[in-house]
Amino acid sequence: MSLGRLKKGDMVKVISGKDKGKTGKILKTIPEKNKVVVEKINIIKKHKRPDQKSKGGIVEMEAAMDVSKVSVICGKCKEAARIRNRILDDGKKVRICSKCNDVIDVG
Repeated sequence: MSLGRLKKGDMVKVISGKDKGKTGKILKTIPEKNKVVVEKINIIKKHKRPDQKSKGGIVEMEAAMDVSKVSVICGKCKEAARIRNRILDDGKKVRICSKCNDVIDVG
């Protein structure tokens, strides 16, 4: 799957890996590495040194995961689905759910 089909704020479902079946919102996309960061998915523990603003310790945070491990959830059929692009008559490019042919968003 191309990262161009995913956007920040999309609801996605994890389709493989240790968090398979979980859903979350995309917080950040990393196009250079073909990765996304999903809210409350792929949690890791990171050791943080103390600085002037905060205390140190072990911090839990979301790690980036490959874009091929997630699939967009359609708003109408509430299922993980593939996405197609279509250009409307007025020239707008939209993303469409391949299962129900509903417009996901206008871009």
